[in-house]
Amino acid sequence: MHLLLPSLQPNQNSRQHTQNPTKTPIMSDVQQAMALLIGAFHKYSGKEGDKYTLSKAELKELLQNEFGDSLGKASDKAAMDNIFRDLDANKDNSVDFREFCNLVVCLTEMCHEYFIKKK
Repeated sequence: MHLLLPSLQPNQNSRQHTQNPTKTPIMSDVQQAMALLIGAFHKYSGKEGDKYTLSKAELKELLQNEFGDSLGKASDKAAMDNIFRDLDANKDNSVDFREFCNLVVCLTEMCHEYFIKKK
């Protein structure tokens, strides 16, 4: 991750980059979003086995806590089963980080399209 961290930070007034006098790595908005996505995944993964994948129960907990009802009711077992089955592309009965990212990307695209249409 250190390779991604810039030694520049944005100047809040001009949005131009200025040298960071303390040399403390400052992450861009996109880098912060990436770190948050990784952190959210690992907050739930590994509670029931492999720490690099989500079980169905771990995915359900993540969806409930991180997305609320935006994906439907997490108590709807059939809906959760469908989401899990759709995400588990390699059919190994778990959701890895890449499969989880597919969900986030699809939801982000849908939100983007929704807000473009509202303009």
